[in-house]
Amino acid sequence: MTAYDSPRFAVPEQHLVPVDPYPGQQYEIPPSRMFLIKLSLKKYRDKMGPDAVIFDASQGDGGASLPGVPAEILDRAHELTKAHGSGYDFPYGADEFRKAVVEQYWKLDPALGWGPANVLAAVGGRDALLKAYSAMIALGSGRVGDVVLVSRVPWISYNWGPYAIGANVLLAPGDEATAWQYSEDTIRASVEFCQRHGGRRVIGIVITSPDNPTGHTLTLERQVALGKAALEAGISFVLYDWIYHYITEGEPMSANALLSAFEPEERERIIILDGLTKSMGASNVRNAHLLAGKKVIQYISSIASHGVIPHFHGQAVAMAAFEMGFRRAADSIITPTNASRAVMRRFLTEHGYRFIMGDGGYYAFIDVSRWMEAAGMTDSFALGEYLAAEHGVAVVPGAAFSDEGNNWIRFSYALPPEVTEGAVQRFHEGLQALASV
Repeated sequence: MTAYDSPRFAVPEQHLVPVDPYPGQQYEIPPSRMFLIKLSLKKYRDKMGPDAVIFDASQGDGGASLPGVPAEILDRAHELTKAHGSGYDFPYGADEFRKAVVEQYWKLDPALGWGPANVLAAVGGRDALLKAYSAMIALGSGRVGDVVLVSRVPWISYNWGPYAIGANVLLAPGDEATAWQYSEDTIRASVEFCQRHGGRRVIGIVITSPDNPTGHTLTLERQVALGKAALEAGISFVLYDWIYHYITEGEPMSANALLSAFEPEERERIIILDGLTKSMGASNVRNAHLLAGKKVIQYISSIASHGVIPHFHGQAVAMAAFEMGFRRAADSIITPTNASRAVMRRFLTEHGYRFIMGDGGYYAFIDVSRWMEAAGMTDSFALGEYLAAEHGVAVVPGAAFSDEGNNWIRFSYALPPEVTEGAVQRFHEGLQALASV
């Protein structure tokens, strides 16, 4: 009989979380400085006057610098939301959203065996990533302390998202000559490195194209080859972050082509992330989704039922965009960004810069080491502060991403092409002023 006057754990004793002091021993997770960088522009206006022209090439938010989501899509989304009502949705999202993702957005081939049950809605990319990491931990090895593998110069939140929930993060070998890309050899070397360090397993690898921060792009064939190498090396899951893939001079990525390159049992270890944030300038709409094996989706849905349940409005915006035809819906971001990419590539080439850019996304990664050296600067945060405060152009210091990125800066050209031209010219003038000191 239960003693009602005695405490009782919520789960049977054999399933209790073991006492482990690791949260108290973790490195202090720093807040992202991305949102603070543009504040340095205030110093420039304080000095030059409130009407001084400034350029924000730091942001990754097309909705702040380009038209963003068209009004007709927001209006249609509001109609869908009114019709849907304000009750709870399922932890995986609305059924109609899952169906639209499969049939209208990805147009998944039924022969692959994937359908709506392989879709999970999320409240933006970060929410989707955290949920994916939790599935990697639980289904990949079932223990904390194992590893998520990222590139040598990763997006800053790749470093801290997994770490915050109990997975260590490993920066793969790589050098700037190859834009710090993975190779089959570096993937295998990373797995072996983890085995030598406490028998840790690599539970996931993140492959992103177009890349943040470098802007480098990978062909689908190359992404498949890297994914195959990861699975063969014993990595539990391969996560393809395609959040920027629609912003391209060519064709967006094909989930059909990717999934068909893997055997059915391998597909269960593939996770694809996509959403509206970048392609539609919909940062504050907060809509993303995961495509994954059913076990992954079921696990995340169970956890989400006690945590973050996606709101319908973001899904409605996505469905309205799918109805219109996604390329047309995202044109207010894609067309000017592609034009700005041409402006950036031409300017940097003509002025002899060393830089990394692919044919998609909206970042250029620029080597600024010689100007830092001329000014006696030891990190690119100092350069970023100088450019913003003295020349009115904000960029993201490469040191924000990793030590290996220290001598570089990320320049966002998610801007109208004429603004991009002014921003990169101002950036160039600021560096030239340093060189003449």
